[in-house]
Amino acid sequence: MHILIIGAAGMVGRKLTSALLAAGSVGDGPIDRITLADVVAPEAPDTTIPCNTLAADLASHGVAEKLIAGRPDLIFHLAAIVSGEAEADFDKGYAINLDGTRFLLEAIRNQGRDEPYCPRLVFTSSIAVFGEPLPPAIPDDMAHTPLTSYGTQKAICELLLADYSRRGFVDGIGIRLPTIVVRPGKPNKAASGFFSGIIREPLNGMEAVLPVDDTVRHWFASPRAAIGFLRHAATLDTATLGQRRTLTMPGLSATIAEEIAALERFGGTAATRLIRREPDETIARIVAGWPQNFDARRALELGFVAEASFDDIVRAHIEDELGGVTART
Repeated sequence: MHILIIGAAGMVGRKLTSALLAAGSVGDGPIDRITLADVVAPEAPDTTIPCNTLAADLASHGVAEKLIAGRPDLIFHLAAIVSGEAEADFDKGYAINLDGTRFLLEAIRNQGRDEPYCPRLVFTSSIAVFGEPLPPAIPDDMAHTPLTSYGTQKAICELLLADYSRRGFVDGIGIRLPTIVVRPGKPNKAASGFFSGIIREPLNGMEAVLPVDDTVRHWFASPRAAIGFLRHAATLDTATLGQRRTLTMPGLSATIAEEIAALERFGGTAATRLIRREPDETIARIVAGWPQNFDARRALELGFVAEASFDDIVRAHIEDELGGVTART
């Protein structure tokens, strides 16, 4: 099996690569080749499996065709610019998040013109496709009502994925990821970045800025859960999806206050004192329009699994990124 990961240099891409190479297979199919692509060439992993890493800007004409020329059997499309950056730079957001996806789908379709080709394509969408007014728990079949450019771009891509799958050009499945916390590494330009920052930085003895009120509620899952979602989507029988090719992933609905309470249970008051409240009207306005809770029963019935408490999310971060050592200990 030949696997292509687009956006492989990002946090999720790196973790997905490691998980796939450690397993050596996807379902019953052994991995015999893997291609890792991003705007900056990903670091080559330590593996005996043949691996090609390359710099590739999916939004540039001709790049998608080169990525698909090797006819990968399984494609993970993770590449995107994040919510805050897409809102700040309208042209860049549409070029990367929408045009790049369209170029990829067209390259797959054109690759199959002379000889049949229909790879599995796992696309990462976002809960930002939904916006107010919202019910208490959002079902999978709710109409898209995005209130940001990022959410609009992802919503359009979901429709494209469904149509290209309906026409038999690609075997697509979209997964709407919750906000992923706790993200390791440095903060990015996502408007949601503080959700990770107020856990990650204090556990490392550093100050974190909280730009919204403690009562803000949101939908979360860990990086560990996200990798599980992607791997499960790669092997799922897509016939069970019908024409609705994108699923909202399971997650945890929690408030900032509940997040901070979990931090205190692991890091003590020394950690929570490192959170500095600094209101930011722009971020607060963006976050206020985001969904807070979902009815993800469809994904759960299909075998997707997420955390049951914020303690589970913090614990996963400590185990995966801090070697099991907390600030309290």
